[in-house]
Amino acid sequence: MSFFGVECVGKKERELERKLRANDREFNLSFRYATNAIKTSKYNPFTFLPMNLFEQFQRIANAYFLFLLVLQNRHRSDNQVNNRKVKVLIDRKLRSEKWMDVQVGDIIKLENNQFVTADLLLLSSSEPLDLVYIETAELDGETNLKVRQALTVTGDLGEDVEKLADFNGEVRCEPPNNRLDRFAGTLTHAGQKYPLDNEKILLRGCTLRNTGWCFGLVLFGGPETKLMQNCGKSTFKRTSIDHLMNVLVLCIFGFLALMCVILAIGNCLWELKAGSQFTAFLPRQDGNSAGFSAFLTFWSYVIILNTVVPISLYVSVEIIRLGNSFYIDWDRKMYHSRNDTPAQARTTTLNEELGQIKYVFSDKTGTLTQNIMTFNKCSVNGKSYGDVFDYSGQRLDISEHTEPVDFSFNPLADPRFVFYDHALVEAVKLENPEVHTFFRLLALCHTVMAEEKKEGELSYQAQSPDEGALVTAARNFGFVFRSRTPDSVSIVEMGKERRYELLAILDFNNVRKRMSVIVRNPEGKLRLYCKGADTIIYERLHQSCGKLMEVTTEHMNEFAGEGLRTLALAYKDLDQEYFSRWKQQHHEVSTSLDDRDGRLDELYEEIETDLQLLGATAIEDKLQDGVPQTIEQLAKADIKVWVLTGDKQETAENIGYSCNLLREEMDEVFVLSGNSAEDVRQELRNALSSMKPSEDSAVRPDGPLGKRGKVMPDEPVNGEYGLIVNGHSLAFALERSTELDFLRTACMCKAVICCRVTPLQKAQVVQLVKKYKQAVTLAIGDGANDVSMIKAAHIGVGISGQEGMQAVLSSDYSFAQFRFLQRLLLVHGRWSYLRMCKFLRYFFYKNFTFTFVHFWFAFFCGFSAQTVYDEWFITLYNLVYTALPVLGMSLFDQDVNDGWSFQHPQLYVPGQLNLYFSKKAFFKCALHSCYSSLVLFFIPYAAMHDTVRDDGKDVADYQSFALLTQTCLLFAVTIQLGLEMSYWTAVNTLFVSGSLVMYFAVTFTMYSNGMFLALPSAFPFVGTARNSLNQPNIWLTILLTSILCSLPVVTCRFLFTQLCPTINDKVMFKVRQAKTTPPPLPRRTRIRRTSSRRSGYAFSHAQGYGDLVTSGRFLRRPALSRSSGLAHAGRSTTSFSPMGRSAGYSPTGRPQSAKVQDVEVTSLQMYRSIRDPAL
Repeated sequence: MSFFGVECVGKKERELERKLRANDREFNLSFRYATNAIKTSKYNPFTFLPMNLFEQFQRIANAYFLFLLVLQNRHRSDNQVNNRKVKVLIDRKLRSEKWMDVQVGDIIKLENNQFVTADLLLLSSSEPLDLVYIETAELDGETNLKVRQALTVTGDLGEDVEKLADFNGEVRCEPPNNRLDRFAGTLTHAGQKYPLDNEKILLRGCTLRNTGWCFGLVLFGGPETKLMQNCGKSTFKRTSIDHLMNVLVLCIFGFLALMCVILAIGNCLWELKAGSQFTAFLPRQDGNSAGFSAFLTFWSYVIILNTVVPISLYVSVEIIRLGNSFYIDWDRKMYHSRNDTPAQARTTTLNEELGQIKYVFSDKTGTLTQNIMTFNKCSVNGKSYGDVFDYSGQRLDISEHTEPVDFSFNPLADPRFVFYDHALVEAVKLENPEVHTFFRLLALCHTVMAEEKKEGELSYQAQSPDEGALVTAARNFGFVFRSRTPDSVSIVEMGKERRYELLAILDFNNVRKRMSVIVRNPEGKLRLYCKGADTIIYERLHQSCGKLMEVTTEHMNEFAGEGLRTLALAYKDLDQEYFSRWKQQHHEVSTSLDDRDGRLDELYEEIETDLQLLGATAIEDKLQDGVPQTIEQLAKADIKVWVLTGDKQETAENIGYSCNLLREEMDEVFVLSGNSAEDVRQELRNALSSMKPSEDSAVRPDGPLGKRGKVMPDEPVNGEYGLIVNGHSLAFALERSTELDFLRTACMCKAVICCRVTPLQKAQVVQLVKKYKQAVTLAIGDGANDVSMIKAAHIGVGISGQEGMQAVLSSDYSFAQFRFLQRLLLVHGRWSYLRMCKFLRYFFYKNFTFTFVHFWFAFFCGFSAQTVYDEWFITLYNLVYTALPVLGMSLFDQDVNDGWSFQHPQLYVPGQLNLYFSKKAFFKCALHSCYSSLVLFFIPYAAMHDTVRDDGKDVADYQSFALLTQTCLLFAVTIQLGLEMSYWTAVNTLFVSGSLVMYFAVTFTMYSNGMFLALPSAFPFVGTARNSLNQPNIWLTILLTSILCSLPVVTCRFLFTQLCPTINDKVMFKVRQAKTTPPPLPRRTRIRRTSSRRSGYAFSHAQGYGDLVTSGRFLRRPALSRSSGLAHAGRSTTSFSPMGRSAGYSPTGRPQSAKVQDVEVTSLQMYRSIRDPAL
């Protein structure tokens, strides 16, 4: 058991096999299986304080950490989940219990739209043949419904509580694991054993859809469910600057100790030599030797020189990070008005890390795409449809002002469907036979299920969204798929309902890459309709289709060039006698046990020959707005984007081309598809030899880097390459013996796409890059399946999309659209990094300079630990005089505005290389401070030595020297701040000038007679300011020290800018040339390109749905009775005739004729005419 999340029992042995018994809690409790309660919070009441202390103490010298302890409030969301209610069968009754009280072996009842409580064995359901429909978006990111089916022996239990209570089946299955795509086990009931696989399991994280109820047996609960097994571990994230600061602070402590030792030795030597001369009037106390004086001096200088240790730096850093986080929250350009979703910085400690990202790991579905398929274009009998032309024949870009086709003539049309080419609907209305056959094929050749809850209100359940898009397109163009039975398909053609006898479904699989149906029309004629990948269809066409194939191929290349998913359509008329013989053979093969699949493929090959080409479809997998532009910008910023998706390879590859991740110009796109570790290793070697043929393929990482292991350097490659990895191959690639080869190959490629990956594999890929690459990673996703990846990366970004808020709740930053990522990184991230680096450089400079002056003064005061400044100046230096100016720079400074940042994404590269602040930059800053302190001490010292006022009075006293030195210091550091600042605002100007004014106001006040009379011991510098600052030589000294301190900085910047300018220098020069006004962004012209690469819709189809359709197991409740195929709620249309706006539209500008036979032959009929209008 557990108490407050802490395990109170000993660690149990590793589970090799799970054994459980239904309705027997006492038996199941003996195995100490996990309860169904989950815990995703980072702390609990016992571990909160020690873990936070440990994490905060990782920041060395972070003495104020108690003010920064913030408990990540995930307990509330955990409690919300754990306290959900579900019906559990206890003591022969269904009781409402909390999720956290559900135990392994319990039988629970789920209802429609309810989340699955735990990992369940499906027992029975309300649907025919015990089917259930589930949505798995939280597991794999796919929003299309999936089907699960119970065993017949358990399905007979139904919803009879008595039968379910008497069920005592025993399950033996695999132990808890993270594999989402497989399950192995057996159910023993009534002396019989039944095999269990993944098709009978409902996983936690799924949602029950379109199913009245179902019963399930709990197999795994809480942390042992596959969802929780794939969830990453919450970690404490720190920036690379935090890590660097730890090292620097240690160095500073060592340097402080060294300075104090030097001054203590100096004090000892001084006491032994010069000090003995003062013992006559300053006698030493008994036992106070020179050594003891040196010991006391050491600790005195530790106190005096403590300003070299950046204690207050951590407070300032947190203020700066908080301010830059507010900028993200307040950015209106990252606000998505459609969903009323602003950007949100959910952490304040990682802002500058956003300016150093090298690798972006992105989900696909819901992140890059909207998971919405739309019928965009098509080619029918050699004519392309989908583009819009003006009256002069010029192609127009489709915009929100383009007039869509009016489908009001079709009472069963889907109102959400949009199409812009009026010529296609006119061809339908003119009863063009090829166009009719084209849409008839789309309405018949599929495995979609139709549901009609109200008369005329159709909803389609498709196992893939692109198949649903094709059926919806046919529906709107007048060929409405209405219903189906195991042996028939009913469609409404041009207003008339027709029933086709479904004789056979030649199902899809990954080898065939096509699907066919054989139907008999109401007139009794047989026809085979086929759709699939164009390369597969073309091999099976009749030789008479050569010319049409060339034209169609040209159209498909053009469609693919625009990132559309293409599919070829064909048909074949069948002879009744031939089909009867083929059907008999099909029946014999289907009932045989000997190589059934292979023999079926041979039969399919036999009948799918001599096809007649109809045309092609082009479907758009709609991307999120601005995705291609964002990826292009990130690539220009040298940010590598890896897509990690649960989708199939072909779908992910198509999206890769659509969003500019993969390009036709790439030298080669490698595919890892090996089924063994050796195959994958060989494929990696082949890819490496292709990219770097003259070098050995062995991986040679650089030397060790602490706990991070070895660092793999970036390798230059001639050319551009892409890499696509299948899920099963990725598992081998991530093995210890292969991971370095895989990482090296992937990092040499411009783009990487990993397909069919599990949530855990996503995290493993991220961790692999973090382990061996000295680079900052970012993971972005929108679903629960992305949570582990988001947690594993240095920075996690959640998109509030269609798949819930799980990713957002686990993220560091969140917004509504992927396109906002470029603004987050190239603007906010770069500015935050730049500001933080400037702050650190300036902070160390001003503090080191302040402290080193004390060091030099020690050699002139007998190492007596005398301070060189007034005590009030020491107190107010960091608190008042220099606090606001540096905060103003750190909150408002920007080298260029956001427009120039987008125009020149290369400005982002210095952050990836840590050029703005590093160990080298720190030591440069220390040397600069040393030089400045020498100037600030010795110039005033020389100027004050043996100097008198204009009236002949002496001015060379300690108080006057201290005042002059601190005034010179303040002017020097203020000028240095001005040189660091690139963007002057009213606030910055006020802070800088106000600090100087404040200094003189405070100085004259504290050095006044009134303050001395009130507290003589606290304000001993009476009259010093008034007596010193009215002397010209004092101001001349201030001017001289200011010039000498700033001269090296100005000189170096001038020389470096002229001799070896950086990208920042070049862009700043352009900005000055443009008078700080950025030129208008260039208009992106749409370039039409063709491509030989075509993505196939057939690839995204899943195998096995044909069997479900023909067996009737996929069917739902009976369709509503209807008297007319045209009747629609609120409409009285009785015939299908052209009406509405499109009825009078003709692309040629000529009046339309109502008689088809009077229409002259057009290009639609120039290749072939179908004489039988029924087909």
